[in-house]
Amino acid sequence: MCAVVASHRSAEHRRSSVVVSLPGLEVFPGDLLLSDSAMDYLSHAVLLLSTESKKPRWPFAKRGVTKSWHEFIKAQKTEQEDVDSRIEVKKEAAVWELFTSECTYFLDHLLVLKMIFMNTLKYLQNNEFLLDVDLWRLFANLEELNKISLSFLKTFFETVKEHVSTSDSPMDFRSILRKFFQGDLCQTHQIYCLNYTSAVFCLENLRQREDFGIYLKWCEQNEQCKRLHLPELLVAPLHRLMRYPLLLNNIWRRSTDETEKGFIQSLRRWKSQYVRDLEGKVKWLDNFQKFRQLQEIIIWPLIWDRDKRFFCPKCLKQSLRENSSENVLSSVNRLLLREGRLTLAESTRLLDVYLFLFNDFLLITKIKRNKKKYGGSETSFIPVCLSLTPELQSFIREGGFCTVLDQPIPLDRLILKNIDPIHITVFSLRNAFLIQHENRYRQCIAVFLLQAQTETAKKKWMSKIETAISNYTTQHETKKSTTFCFPAESSEI
Repeated sequence: MCAVVASHRSAEHRRSSVVVSLPGLEVFPGDLLLSDSAMDYLSHAVLLLSTESKKPRWPFAKRGVTKSWHEFIKAQKTEQEDVDSRIEVKKEAAVWELFTSECTYFLDHLLVLKMIFMNTLKYLQNNEFLLDVDLWRLFANLEELNKISLSFLKTFFETVKEHVSTSDSPMDFRSILRKFFQGDLCQTHQIYCLNYTSAVFCLENLRQREDFGIYLKWCEQNEQCKRLHLPELLVAPLHRLMRYPLLLNNIWRRSTDETEKGFIQSLRRWKSQYVRDLEGKVKWLDNFQKFRQLQEIIIWPLIWDRDKRFFCPKCLKQSLRENSSENVLSSVNRLLLREGRLTLAESTRLLDVYLFLFNDFLLITKIKRNKKKYGGSETSFIPVCLSLTPELQSFIREGGFCTVLDQPIPLDRLILKNIDPIHITVFSLRNAFLIQHENRYRQCIAVFLLQAQTETAKKKWMSKIETAISNYTTQHETKKSTTFCFPAESSEI
């Protein structure tokens, strides 16, 4: 690590600036968006390196103040009348916003991730440190994202250069937008976004290690991170992808040419649909990983272990074990609506339980703690899915698991009842409500008297359960009506 620090300090003495040469003007995009020292991380291949320039370092603006597109162009044509209409200038300003925000994204996020975090990790691995850290799982195709963003910036400046030097007509940005948005941008971002959940999962695991913690702390203390931590930088491509449709919409609203307007509109709609589809894939993947972890911590006891009244000869137990309930949570259409800790009132004691409310049933489990904590010397650390509640995440890290108390309660067999204030006083119940499980013949087969920590928590649980029951009933009735209308299909099913 010392070698990395020494290498960084020596690099500070070799300062250079990114320069794009326009006729009669030296343009410094880095100075537009970053502090002076940020340029230390731009290699000579970023745009065009020039260390000989003696011109002022802030041609667009004073330090910390960015000029608008109109001010920038007007500064280059001080003796020429503005031939563009105000609407045309507004359109160009919208395109300029797309470019400047891409500069910020590239220099402050993508390049920082690559030069400070990824390249430092590569250096350490070349020196036999952190060899077990998977670069792809942590950073995915980050280098490809850098190349695509840089290509757009270079192409944009080439167009500006031609416009300033040879043309008085409005700039044609369609070719730039077509190349950028209909190229590899979407596919590259999709690969990164689908890996993002896995990257956060991996990072949460690695942060528990002392050696990785030292590396992470050294990187995040670098001034180029601007106090951003690795998780905040890793999510930047997702936020950027979501913002592209908004930027295209601004350009579309300010366009006057019908052909151009139609092109941008089709591009905007296609991009918006792509983002929605990708968002659905990311949510599905996150839900899949969440349920995979739930399957690991939820224990389904066999019937004779759950209730001593049921007897089964030893010779028959094996055949019953084959009909395991462990795959109950494997349905791809199941959603976890709410989870949390409550207290179950039994005849002689109060029992800590953990409830999982899904979109089709309620599961009540007993909390069990493992004496061997995950992350210890005897048990390997299991990374925790960050979409679970902090309480459950902490519980999993402590080596806990949940044993199913009774069979799942289908929402169409669940009766929810509030406890009257008089009963709360007489029986010393606090924030209590009742869950009743009925079978298909409307017979009560189980009753659970639950207590929340606060009255607000109780109301939230009851409201969530009532909403889940209502949604499930509506969906079930819709399926019934569909089956009634199409008897041929239902018979095949």
